[in-house]
Amino acid sequence: MSRRGTDLDELDRKIIAALMADARASLREIGVSIGLSAPAVKRRVDRLREQEVIAGFTTVVKPAALGWHTEAYVEVFCDGAAPPRRLAEVVRNHPEVHSAVTVTGRADAILHIRALDVAHFEDVLERIRSEPFVKATNSFIVLSHLLPSSPEAGSGSIAPDLT
Repeated sequence: MSRRGTDLDELDRKIIAALMADARASLREIGVSIGLSAPAVKRRVDRLREQEVIAGFTTVVKPAALGWHTEAYVEVFCDGAAPPRRLAEVVRNHPEVHSAVTVTGRADAILHIRALDVAHFEDVLERIRSEPFVKATNSFIVLSHLLPSSPEAGSGSIAPDLT
């Protein structure tokens, strides 16, 4: 698959949009909506999975329903050039880290953290700060989500117009 997605035709894009809107939609339902048989949709979905266009299917649960009431973003500043592989090892040891990325700019990485409460977040932050190569952190506690239907807000994303 090319990085620009040019290998996808209009029907592939419609299938992807339908699955993003409702991953539990049946192949028959998708087929009816785009004018294909269920077996034809299955062949295309299988091909899209093989090509890793579709990386998987998941269930999205609201974090607050599981008791995670505090959310924050943390910029991580490393002492020297900590390799991304080392940062990845560290964040995997903290189940509260929801996502982590290396970035350009002053910070070396940004972590998305979910915690039970502020005290729990403080504990997580102290554990991250205790890593030998972490020089400093800068934290931002989330007050509200401006896009409540986003995955970061604990909702399924609205399928973009891929056609």
